[in-house]
Amino acid sequence: MDEWAALASRDPAPLLAAVQRDWGGRHDLWVFGYGSLVWRPSFEYAEQRPALVHGWHRALRMRSRINRGTPQQPGLVFALISGGSCRGVAYRIARERVAHELPLLWEREMPTATYDPRWLPCRTPHGPVRALGFTLSRRSPSLLAPLADDELRHILRHAQGRYGSTLEYLLETAASLRRCGIRDREIERLEKLARDL
Repeated sequence: MDEWAALASRDPAPLLAAVQRDWGGRHDLWVFGYGSLVWRPSFEYAEQRPALVHGWHRALRMRSRINRGTPQQPGLVFALISGGSCRGVAYRIARERVAHELPLLWEREMPTATYDPRWLPCRTPHGPVRALGFTLSRRSPSLLAPLADDELRHILRHAQGRYGSTLEYLLETAASLRRCGIRDREIERLEKLARDL
């Protein structure tokens, strides 16, 4: 079995069960958004706050063979990779809503369990919170090495999946972060690259 087949066969159910156990049901649940969750959370939340996570950074280096590309022309989506820091949005799901909302979030983010869910300490304007984040291991076959600008331009021109293009995904993320008052120099660089196509 090759690396991609092994990844595709990973079962998301035990990971969901582990998160539910760790959460414990005694309090509200926080979720950290850094990419499309910033502009399309698709779950009901009671509160959102700007949040900063140390030890992880956002990078447009995760292959997307379905949502933003195809097996023949993979696209890219953002992943949270170890190292650095990341500004995003922390969402609070009310305790009584978690049983309904968390499986919906799981279905969206973890259909093949590509991500490694983990609890991230987030700094917010109203104090620290412990939020569920979807990270990507540096050993994951879905993680690409940093790409040259010519390779990125090719993907931005051609990659199209069931939810649209990698280009649309990048520009929507950039616009949403700006609306939230979040500056990300690498996203601004990528946005300029995209607009120069």
